[in-house]
This record gives sequence, C-alpha cells and structure tokens, in this order.
Amino acid sequence: MCKMETMTMTCTDMTHDSHLLKQPTKVLLTLSNVLLPKEKLTSTPSMIDGLDFETEVDLRIVGCEWIQTAGMLLKLPQVAMATGQVLFQRFYYTKSFVRYPMEITAMACTCLASKVEESPRRIRDVINVYHHIRQVLNQKLITPLVLDQNYVQKKTQVIKAERRVLKELGFCVHVKHPHKLIVMYLQALGFEKHQSIMQMSWNYMNDSLQTDVFVQFDPETIACACIYLSARKLKIPLPKSPAWYSLFNSNETDIQDICRKILKLYLRPKIITEVLEKRVEESKKEYDHAKEQAKEAIAHSVVQTEVITFNPSNGITAAIPKNISSITPNKKPIKKRSRTPLKTKSRSKSPRHLKKSKKRKLVPTYRNYKDYKDYKNYRGNENFKSKSRNYNYRKKY
Repeated sequence: MCKMETMTMTCTDMTHDSHLLKQPTKVLLTLSNVLLPKEKLTSTPSMIDGLDFETEVDLRIVGCEWIQTAGMLLKLPQVAMATGQVLFQRFYYTKSFVRYPMEITAMACTCLASKVEESPRRIRDVINVYHHIRQVLNQKLITPLVLDQNYVQKKTQVIKAERRVLKELGFCVHVKHPHKLIVMYLQALGFEKHQSIMQMSWNYMNDSLQTDVFVQFDPETIACACIYLSARKLKIPLPKSPAWYSLFNSNETDIQDICRKILKLYLRPKIITEVLEKRVEESKKEYDHAKEQAKEAIAHSVVQTEVITFNPSNGITAAIPKNISSITPNKKPIKKRSRTPLKTKSRSKSPRHLKKSKKRKLVPTYRNYKDYKDYKNYRGNENFKSKSRNYNYRKKY
C-alpha cells in the first residue's frame, strides 16, 4: 500500500534562503497499513447496518468464489484472481453489503485486478461471464446476454463501482502474494522436489483467499501456515530446534490461527446464493425504513413548536408557544409591515381620452453633432431612411 512521506530541509542548509524548501514527495509501497486491527474486524459496516456475522462471512465466500470462477473463464493468471479477491475483502471492511451489491463489486474487482496485473479484460466480457455463472448456479437455461438498456445500466454500475473501490482503498491496490514465498521457503527447507507438499500448500493458500487472513497477517506468515498445514496433513516432519518458521519471522500462534481459519472453510455447509440475497434485501428494507423514519423525526422536530403551559393566579390555564417573544424578552418582536393595496388614480371620463392619441412631434436634438449644418448634411444623405430610428416622426424636420 501507499505511504506518503515528505522531507524538509533545515534552516542551516539554506542560509541563503529566507523560507524552507520542500523536496518532492515520495511514495513507499508497503503492506504495513493494510493489516486491520481486531476491533475493526469484529464490528464491520455490514454488521452495523443489521446484517448478522454468518451471513456476511457467506457473502464474502460467495464473492471470492465468483471472482475465482470468472478469472478461470476469462483465462486470467492466478495472481490476478488472488488480487481481485484481496481487493474484494478489503473493500467490504470499509463499506456494507447492504448498501453496495456484492455481484457488481465482484465484477469491478475482477476488472481492476486484471488491469493491476497487466492482463486487462473488457467490461463486456466480464459481464458476460458473470451472467453465465449466475445461470449455472440457478440451474437455468444458458442464454446469451442481450445488449439492451439493462446491459448499458449494468455496465455503468460496474464502472462506478470500480471507481468507488479505488477511492475507498486510496488508489493503493498493490498486493504482495505468498505464491513465490511458498516455493522459496520449501527450497530453503530442502523440499523443492517434493511436488505433493508444494501443490497442497499452494491449494491451501488459494483457499485462504476466501477468509480474512490477508487483512490480518503478513504474506510471510500465511506462506508458513500453508506449509505447516500441508506438512501436518502429509505427516512430513519439519525442523523444530530451532523452529523452521522462526527463520522467516513468524510465530506459532499466528500460524495456528491461520490454520484454524482455513480448516473452518471446509466445515461450513453449502451456501445457497438465493437465500443470501433474500437476507440482504430484508436488511436493506429495514435500513431504508429506519433511514426514512430518522428523516421524518428530524423534519418533525424542526417544524413542530413545543407548547408550555403555566398556571396564573386566577387559576386559568393558558398555552403559549415557545417561540414567541414573551418567553424571550431580550429580543424585540419583529413588526411586520402591513401591505395595503396601491391606490389607483381614477381616470377622467372626458371625451378627449376617448379620442385617438395624437402623435407627438419629436424635436431634433444635436447632441451628436457639433452644429446644425452637420445634422442637415446627415439628413440629406440617401441612407437617412435606414439610419434614422423614427423616420415617420422626423419627416417634417
């Protein structure tokens, strides 16, 4: 991820200048700011919007499975598929499944990952592949996607979702994968010719992309956990004194935690996508309803004036609104102007008003001419008729 650093020069280095000069900023690509604390993992935006924990985990698994399947159909390299799944996991720790649909975000992460790993695919191909995946999952007749208004709308949604992912991640989409680390560590341990442990470690690493492992631990620790789990499964002994994972800056507690998260994937029941979508729709309806109620409550509190009752000495109760000037004597009451209708003068009914109004004679002015001769020469011009504004009124002059 991107980490911005700025460096400034000291005053002793710039005795000839009166102000400090800043060097250009430089970007450091690290993975230190990708890892999330446990507090943020327990209270996600989806859980705040009313989605339960198990449903959110199932949605993450389904989204990563779709990205993996779409990448295989699009013939993307494995690194691009892994990058798309990591971006998908990171995005939904900043945004909610209730507000942003999972399928559109998965498409956007697939497009973005293909560009990041320098194997871009067209948005039209990505939409076609996801359309095919949904038809297969729902066991429907496979039909081609119709290029109508719905397709144009979905394409626009994918483009906007891709921009949103970039914005939320701060345009830092660099992901360091443990693929090469697994091969390097096994070569260091002397298992470079042992194909079974290498293949099983690779498989465990690909399955771990469906969990939150990549936002909690470093890639070195994940690679050690995959090798640790594969060696336990194949009953292959590894050095213990000193522990082999200590050479790669890892500890046993984190490795066992990663192994538990990976093994829990195989114990989960089969996920039905339609059931998950219904739960998300219900949560979205509840969220929209609560949002409307909050808006109405705010509008009602602004419009409604509170009423205060008091008991005078004569025992008669009266109600006075809170916003009148009697409660706040410091403020002077604003006097409103009484708008009286304008008095229109009555026209005299003399017969001269009934006659047609005579044309007024315009007296020639000489403001644009030095003397009367210039004005006379102007009148003698042939184009006088076109240049004069009111020729009919000036005929006689």
